[in-house]
Amino acid sequence: MGVKKNKKQKREDYRAAMKQDDVLTMPRKKFYRQRAHANPFSDHQLVYPPHPDQMDWSTLYPAYVAPEESQPEANPSATTTEEEETPVKVKKLTQDVEVADIGCGFGGLLIALAPVMPQTLVLGLEIRVSVTQFVEDRIKVLRRQNEESRAYQNVSVLRANTMKFLPNFFRQGQLSKIFICFPDPHFKARKHKQRIVSTTLNSEYAYAVRPGGIVYTITDVPDLHGWMVQHFEAHPMFERVGVEEQEGDPCVEIMRNATEEGKKVERNKGEKFVALFRRLEDPVF
Repeated sequence: MGVKKNKKQKREDYRAAMKQDDVLTMPRKKFYRQRAHANPFSDHQLVYPPHPDQMDWSTLYPAYVAPEESQPEANPSATTTEEEETPVKVKKLTQDVEVADIGCGFGGLLIALAPVMPQTLVLGLEIRVSVTQFVEDRIKVLRRQNEESRAYQNVSVLRANTMKFLPNFFRQGQLSKIFICFPDPHFKARKHKQRIVSTTLNSEYAYAVRPGGIVYTITDVPDLHGWMVQHFEAHPMFERVGVEEQEGDPCVEIMRNATEEGKKVERNKGEKFVALFRRLEDPVF
């Protein structure tokens, strides 16, 4: 008689099975459960490049790796962590990542954007381990299911703490769009410093987003919506996009309906608050 497995063992066995190259069934969320939110100020033992030029994107977007003859030599100063000093050869891509979904959750927006932006590299950033693994497995299966059409090669996910390390991954003006969908509202006043939109973080978004680029926000919490609008409108490098232009942007409809949180709000007949902010041109001195 076999030993009965507990829930943790079942999850581990399921995830190990999902790593096989012949898996064509979509991952099931119940095997990737963890807490709804993570403390962004905690030490999560994350791996990150000290500079965007030292980030190796090849494992995330293998279909976009540049030919070998155009690859750079190993950079003796390149490291993957602050402690590690082994030289790293960074494989370059044929194009840069241009769209970031901050706090991508279970990847609904990423999957919906993939066919809408087939020539654009889209990256989901998620701090929770199990959720990141779910999105990674989901994308792998979709790629296998669409090998002939090569669909979903343009989307990927990365475990990262955006509040700490956004400039480590993206160069100045690299992004054309940032999505911030249903972020943790952190209702208590003492927790407001953990909100993903703030005076300091908005300056980092202004650094990463090119002039004319858009930051998309959506929430079902009126107070948080007001907070995000207030902080972006107060920032000198952003202006709010008008309602007519906002509603004419196809990404807005996708953002409203493709994410898991958006669907949950819809089921509960809640209201969704949307605001877009355009990155202004750099001032001339």
